[in-house]
Amino acid sequence: MFFFYDRAEVVEMLPGLTRRTLVSDEKLMICRFDLEKGVEIPGHSHHQDQAGYVVSGRIRLSVDGKNCDLGPGDSYSAPSGAVHSALALERSVVVDTFSPPREDYRNTGD
Repeated sequence: MFFFYDRAEVVEMLPGLTRRTLVSDEKLMICRFDLEKGVEIPGHSHHQDQAGYVVSGRIRLSVDGKNCDLGPGDSYSAPSGAVHSALALERSVVVDTFSPPREDYRNTGD
Protein backbone atom coordinates (compact mmCIF):
# COMPACT_ATOMS: atom_id res chain seq x y z
CA MET A 1 0.00 0.00 0.00
CA PHE A 2 2.81 2.43 0.85
CA PHE A 3 6.26 2.45 -0.72
CA PHE A 4 9.23 4.64 0.15
CA TYR A 5 11.77 5.93 -2.35
CA ASP A 6 14.71 5.77 0.07
CA ARG A 7 14.01 2.07 0.70
CA ALA A 8 13.87 1.08 -2.97
CA GLU A 9 16.77 -1.09 -4.07
CA VAL A 10 18.99 0.54 -6.73
CA VAL A 11 19.72 -1.98 -9.49
CA GLU A 12 22.33 -1.29 -12.18
CA MET A 13 20.80 -2.71 -15.35
CA LEU A 14 23.52 -1.52 -17.75
CA PRO A 15 26.47 0.82 -17.27
CA GLY A 16 24.83 4.23 -16.79
CA LEU A 17 21.31 2.84 -16.29
CA THR A 18 19.79 2.21 -12.86
CA ARG A 19 16.31 1.11 -11.82
CA ARG A 20 14.35 1.55 -8.63
CA THR A 21 11.11 -0.42 -8.34
CA LEU A 22 8.87 2.03 -6.51
CA VAL A 23 5.56 0.14 -6.45
CA SER A 24 4.96 -3.54 -7.01
CA ASP A 25 1.68 -5.29 -6.29
CA GLU A 26 -0.36 -8.00 -7.98
CA LYS A 27 -1.52 -5.94 -10.98
CA LEU A 28 0.75 -2.90 -11.35
CA MET A 29 4.40 -1.92 -11.13
CA ILE A 30 6.02 1.53 -11.16
CA CYS A 31 9.76 1.92 -11.73
CA ARG A 32 12.11 4.88 -11.88
CA PHE A 33 14.97 4.72 -14.38
CA ASP A 34 18.02 7.00 -14.23
CA LEU A 35 19.91 7.14 -17.53
CA GLU A 36 23.25 8.77 -18.21
CA LYS A 37 23.66 10.57 -21.53
CA GLY A 38 24.36 8.11 -24.36
CA VAL A 39 22.90 5.04 -22.66
CA GLU A 40 21.10 2.81 -25.14
CA ILE A 41 18.40 0.35 -24.15
CA PRO A 42 18.34 -2.25 -26.94
CA GLY A 43 15.15 -3.20 -28.72
CA HIS A 44 13.09 -5.69 -26.74
CA SER A 45 9.50 -6.72 -26.09
CA HIS A 46 7.56 -8.29 -23.23
CA HIS A 47 4.01 -9.35 -22.47
CA GLN A 48 3.38 -6.41 -20.12
CA ASP A 49 1.74 -3.18 -21.23
CA GLN A 50 4.16 -0.34 -20.48
CA ALA A 51 3.57 3.39 -20.16
CA GLY A 52 6.12 5.99 -19.16
CA TYR A 53 6.66 9.62 -18.24
CA VAL A 54 9.85 11.64 -18.79
CA VAL A 55 10.61 13.51 -15.56
CA SER A 56 13.82 15.18 -16.78
CA GLY A 57 16.26 15.06 -19.67
CA ARG A 58 15.59 13.92 -23.23
CA ILE A 59 15.24 10.44 -24.69
CA ARG A 60 14.73 9.07 -28.19
CA LEU A 61 12.17 6.30 -28.00
CA SER A 62 11.31 3.79 -30.70
CA VAL A 63 8.09 1.76 -30.49
CA ASP A 64 7.43 -0.71 -33.31
CA GLY A 65 9.69 1.26 -35.65
CA LYS A 66 8.23 4.71 -34.89
CA ASN A 67 10.77 7.13 -33.37
CA CYS A 68 10.08 10.15 -31.20
CA ASP A 69 12.25 12.50 -29.12
CA LEU A 70 10.66 13.09 -25.72
CA GLY A 71 11.42 15.61 -22.97
CA PRO A 72 10.16 16.59 -19.53
CA GLY A 73 6.42 16.12 -19.19
CA ASP A 74 6.11 13.89 -22.28
CA SER A 75 4.77 10.36 -22.03
CA TYR A 76 4.47 7.22 -24.13
CA SER A 77 3.07 3.73 -24.23
CA ALA A 78 4.34 0.42 -25.54
CA PRO A 79 1.59 -2.18 -25.73
CA SER A 80 2.18 -5.82 -24.93
CA GLY A 81 4.48 -7.38 -27.54
CA ALA A 82 5.64 -4.07 -29.07
CA VAL A 83 9.37 -3.91 -29.83
CA HIS A 84 10.76 -0.78 -28.16
CA SER A 85 14.15 0.79 -27.47
CA ALA A 86 15.52 4.03 -26.05
CA LEU A 87 18.54 6.30 -26.29
CA ALA A 88 19.30 8.91 -23.62
CA LEU A 89 20.05 12.15 -25.48
CA GLU A 90 20.79 13.78 -22.11
CA ARG A 91 21.02 12.58 -18.54
CA SER A 92 17.39 11.58 -17.93
CA VAL A 93 14.91 10.33 -15.37
CA VAL A 94 11.94 8.28 -16.59
CA VAL A 95 9.12 6.68 -14.61
CA ASP A 96 7.54 3.59 -16.21
CA THR A 97 4.50 1.54 -15.31
CA PHE A 98 4.05 -2.13 -16.16
CA SER A 99 0.87 -4.18 -16.07
CA PRO A 100 0.99 -6.91 -15.09
CA PRO A 101 4.21 -6.41 -13.09
CA ARG A 102 7.52 -7.68 -14.43
CA GLU A 103 8.68 -10.48 -12.16
CA ASP A 104 12.31 -9.75 -13.10
CA TYR A 105 11.95 -6.18 -11.76
CA ARG A 106 10.58 -7.04 -8.33
CA ASN A 107 12.75 -5.93 -5.42
CA THR A 108 14.48 -8.68 -3.49
CA GLY A 109 12.56 -7.54 -0.39
CA ASP A 110 9.13 -7.85 -2.06
